[in-house]
Amino acid sequence: MKKTALIFGVNGQDGSYLSKLLLKKNYNVFGVIRRSSSFNTSRIDDIYKDPHERTSFKLIYGDLTDSLSVLKILKMTNPQEVYNLAAQSHVKVSFDVPEYTANVDAIGTLRILDAIKTLNLKKTKFYQAGTSEMFGKSPPPQNELTNFRPQSPYAVAKLYAHWITACYRDAYNLFACNGILFNHESPVRGGTFVTKKIISSLCKIKEGRKNTLYLGNLYAKRDWGHAKDYVEAMWKMLQKRNASDFVIATGKSYSVKDFVNLASKELKMNIKWKGKGLKEIGIYKNKAIIKIDKKYFRPLEVEHLRGSYKKAKNVLNWSPRNSLKQLIKDMIISELNEVK
Repeated sequence: MKKTALIFGVNGQDGSYLSKLLLKKNYNVFGVIRRSSSFNTSRIDDIYKDPHERTSFKLIYGDLTDSLSVLKILKMTNPQEVYNLAAQSHVKVSFDVPEYTANVDAIGTLRILDAIKTLNLKKTKFYQAGTSEMFGKSPPPQNELTNFRPQSPYAVAKLYAHWITACYRDAYNLFACNGILFNHESPVRGGTFVTKKIISSLCKIKEGRKNTLYLGNLYAKRDWGHAKDYVEAMWKMLQKRNASDFVIATGKSYSVKDFVNLASKELKMNIKWKGKGLKEIGIYKNKAIIKIDKKYFRPLEVEHLRGSYKKAKNVLNWSPRNSLKQLIKDMIISELNEVK
């Protein structure tokens, strides 16, 4: 018998990679997307077919802010595995729309868990997508025992989702686990995220289609991995006999400025830096192509995130396969194809 998986947030970066992984493993996959007046399925167009055809991949309209919608979807699909990847996932934006962020990221998780409990889906395994942002100000390296000190509405909402998942696991004997994922990127990363913004802008600048890249905190350090490695970790968590929470990371951290330098090196762009603070600039061919804009700083900054994936390595036999250099190369190849 084929397993059935249900993915909330299927048309996001992680949802697209996870769908393709599960289809390779011979799953039936149901993906939940929000209704929109325009198509927003570009990341999964290569696996999506006409809904009237017989296929292992189907899309369902739904919304995590609607508990009845969530309940109906779970009842209809009766999945063995549920992956909650849906979220308002931009940290800076969460300061602008904190209530919406809480409704989707925090209470949305509760709606899924409560539907699983209400429908008595004892054989359903649940995965909650957590984030390293929950660690906030706690110094690196961060692992499963590190104190949470969130510094944004996004991180606070995700922390609620983390603890309500653990609460329902213990209270109702559900298989429910949290993946505390550190930053992970790919060629299909959303354009507002700093890594995609850097790659896209540098490629366009090199091709003469853009003049300036504006950035915020150049010295924030992050642990960056490849999304296709991280979705494999998600799947492995749900294959265990007992539910547990795992940090998924690379164990290495780089600053935003480091990321710019690595990307420019891959593009053979010799960027030189001048100035300090808000006046720091990156110069290429005698032009200031990188400038700092204070509007890209968060009200509360998280300075350094670097995870330890020791537990995942020991229990899940998982380790990251792609280096940051390979990730950047993949993103650049994809971006240059689009630019050209």
